[in-house]
Amino acid sequence: MRLTSSLLLASLVLLLLLLPSIEMRAGKGRGLKGARHKRARHELTRDRVRGVRRHSRSGPSRIAAPQCSELTVSGDFFVDCQDQGLNSIPASETWSKQPNHLLFARNRIKILRDGAFLGFESLTSLDLQQNHISLVAEGAFQGLTRLTTLLLQHNRLGTLSEEALISMPNLRYLRLHDNPWDCVCPMDSLIRTLQVPSNRNLGNHARCAEPTRLKGMKLKQIDPEFLCKEKTDPTGNPQGDQTDPTNPVQPIPIRTKPDATTSCHTYLFPQVRMDCSKRGLTEVPRGIPEDVVHIDLSHNSIRHLKARDFQGARGLRSLNISHNNMEHIDTGSLSGLLHLRELDLSNNSLHSVQYGVLEDLYFLLHLKLGGNPWVCDYSIHYMMYWLRLHPGVRYSGLLCRSPLEHTGESVAEYVRSYNRACPKDRQPSRTDPDQTDPELWNTAMEVQGELEEELEPSHLRAPQKYQIIRLS
Repeated sequence: MRLTSSLLLASLVLLLLLLPSIEMRAGKGRGLKGARHKRARHELTRDRVRGVRRHSRSGPSRIAAPQCSELTVSGDFFVDCQDQGLNSIPASETWSKQPNHLLFARNRIKILRDGAFLGFESLTSLDLQQNHISLVAEGAFQGLTRLTTLLLQHNRLGTLSEEALISMPNLRYLRLHDNPWDCVCPMDSLIRTLQVPSNRNLGNHARCAEPTRLKGMKLKQIDPEFLCKEKTDPTGNPQGDQTDPTNPVQPIPIRTKPDATTSCHTYLFPQVRMDCSKRGLTEVPRGIPEDVVHIDLSHNSIRHLKARDFQGARGLRSLNISHNNMEHIDTGSLSGLLHLRELDLSNNSLHSVQYGVLEDLYFLLHLKLGGNPWVCDYSIHYMMYWLRLHPGVRYSGLLCRSPLEHTGESVAEYVRSYNRACPKDRQPSRTDPDQTDPELWNTAMEVQGELEEELEPSHLRAPQKYQIIRLS
């Protein structure tokens, strides 16, 4: 009995001695776990604030940090998520208020699932061009009753159901070109919808990529009855795409001039802008929209600007034709661009600009001319004369490349030194009787004439309309 009591007492003492150590370890464990939980909760809160974890209605959520910008223009709320590498549509709660315009161009979105845009009821325009979209569910645009503009060009769509468009009763502009459309029976309903006369701005430039017999044809020109008349073999099974040897496929006619809508990327918001850079163009494309504000034609192979190249772009504000190896600009090629503010002609092969090219650019503010082999002879005087008459134009890069004695010299300094040298065509002629009369020298009229001659090259001067006769 005493032995049992002794053992019980010893065990109790040992337990009391070990209890602080056990509590310390347990407390340490709880502290580490609590610290981890607190840190995880802090990171989750921070991620929600930064918009890192986005729940997407068009696909699985992804961990990303889209640096979308929000801006308000003329009372409309824009959300710009272009070039963010997104593969899904963020939830509508992501932004401070419901957007009127969503810009998702140049991302990695592949699928638009049912209800992808629920919560975006205020949208009037949606830009999804230049993604990897290959599938659009019938209910993808559900709720977009106010949408008027949908841009789906430059994607990977082979088919699209008419049901996808029913959710957008106010749709007026639909871009579908540069998609590999498979013009077979399932496309019947969409093609019928596009061909309704009131839908004149829906899918205007979309063309078939398959089957071979319809390749290159516009969707609006295809007979929808023809699509569902499948050929069958003797057993009654549908045949594949076979070319009828008695009716060979006609080659697609070669266009003499590229079309601006299909050759360039067009962005409608916040201003109409066309990106035609690095498209392999050898001339200015036709069909430039009248309401375009900015055009980028840089990094192509355009060597010659022709008259009326921009005759339809009356509202153009900026024009970039740099890096094109351009050698010549026709008079009248820039005519009608009364609202142009910025013109970039840098890094081309221009030696001079002939008389009259710049005459319509009344409101030009910025002119870039660097990287051209300007030749400082009498042909360069027009450029300097025009710039003197338009002192509000800020220009750069107007330096002599040749002849050797003027290499590196500014064209302005060359023209000044040229005028100081008193050209031969202004030296007095001994056969002119008026020049021998000292009373006619240095009159106010003659001094004004000399100043005008200094500014304007002789081959550009208009013939005199009046002759001053001195009466004794």
